[in-house]
Amino acid sequence: MEDHAHDIFDVQKTFRDLGLGDALLAAIEAQGFKHPTHIQSLLIPPALAGKDCLGQAKTGSGKTAAFALPILQRIKPGEAFSALILVPTRELAIQVSKEIRDLCGHTGLHALPVYGGQPIKSQAPKLERRPEVVVGTPGRVMDMHDRGLLPYDRNKMAILDEVDRMLDIGFRDDIRKILGAMKHGPQTIFVSATISPEIEKLARSYMDNPVKVVAVAKSLTVSQVAQSYLLVERWDKRRLLTHLLTHESPALTIVFCRTKRTVDDVQIHLSKHGIDAQAIHGDMAQNKRDRAMTRLREGKLSVLVASDLAARGLDVDDISHVINYDLPEDPEVYVHRIGRTARAGRDGIAWSLVTPDQGQLLQAIEMLTNVEIPKLEYPDFKAGPLPADVVAQRELADRRRQESDERKSRGSAGPLPTAPDAHKFPGGLVPIAPPTKRLGGRMQTRRR
Repeated sequence: MEDHAHDIFDVQKTFRDLGLGDALLAAIEAQGFKHPTHIQSLLIPPALAGKDCLGQAKTGSGKTAAFALPILQRIKPGEAFSALILVPTRELAIQVSKEIRDLCGHTGLHALPVYGGQPIKSQAPKLERRPEVVVGTPGRVMDMHDRGLLPYDRNKMAILDEVDRMLDIGFRDDIRKILGAMKHGPQTIFVSATISPEIEKLARSYMDNPVKVVAVAKSLTVSQVAQSYLLVERWDKRRLLTHLLTHESPALTIVFCRTKRTVDDVQIHLSKHGIDAQAIHGDMAQNKRDRAMTRLREGKLSVLVASDLAARGLDVDDISHVINYDLPEDPEVYVHRIGRTARAGRDGIAWSLVTPDQGQLLQAIEMLTNVEIPKLEYPDFKAGPLPADVVAQRELADRRRQESDERKSRGSAGPLPTAPDAHKFPGGLVPIAPPTKRLGGRMQTRRR
């Protein structure tokens, strides 16, 4: 990690140089950080000065602390609902609020996540305690506001995390309603890993002469994770996954799948083979998801099988391995996934199961992370027999290829046409040519 320090951290500065107070400095030091990352070094000073900010940096580069630290510096205990942080998913709401709580230290400030999927009655009493910082998903934030539990008139700072996704079509109306209701014009900070020209134009419409900062440094996540991939046929993936988990014996493992159905199938397969695995995805009840996360955090669960929805919010310190059972279509999602195993300065391991037709996906991930992911050979794993459907598909493809070769060898595009069956036509008359006369004239009507 030391070799990459200059690529990730601004080693010429300390957090004190950025203007942070003693309480926050103590909390940062307790987490083992000495220098800010590049996005933190660029974003924190203008944010502390009260300016609107638009920040862009790679996933895993410390963006949460980049906006959280100015919040905790600028608001005071007792200033209820001073900061509202909007995020796209419930898992990210939980993660961001946890990171802010870790940074609160002795500031006396409180952060509360509010999100859908959890009963209103369990979140309402916590809002009635008037926390200074609220982290929420747009739908639940508007619901709480309509109930009179989450006022906007006290808001000093409004933050959009993952702004590229927040301003996607699905969230634009919600964001417009929330920010539009803040008539007093709070300080706004928008951050994201990617910001297209269209999204930037839309974001600036909610901001007042914002300062834009772009950090091109490497991702802290990528530098701390030992990445490798294993080449495997799709029908052998479950067998290989089981082999890895039983032969390597990783401590805590997150297995990421692309679809909810795959999550369930993989979890059932692992459980049948004696591996303590729990599934988590968007269709599960929130209480079941919370129980799974509690078991994982307490070290009572060895394997969690998760969908991409959960990739943005899982935040457990002791995860040793991340396994990409399916490669994601979006390379940014890959970085979010592997970042679950590089928490609080620790190193981690990430394995990806890659099928022969996924070379372009793997290459796109390598281009984004700017690293070459090595192939991991596993000679003691024996591939299973070909499934019957694969055998049938290959036999059909072979037959078609053989027929095509035979047609080419005869110099003909195909077999000679067979004589028409006269019994299939009315009266036994088989048409062999188009009619000699056609209705080509105009039909007279009463219209003039």
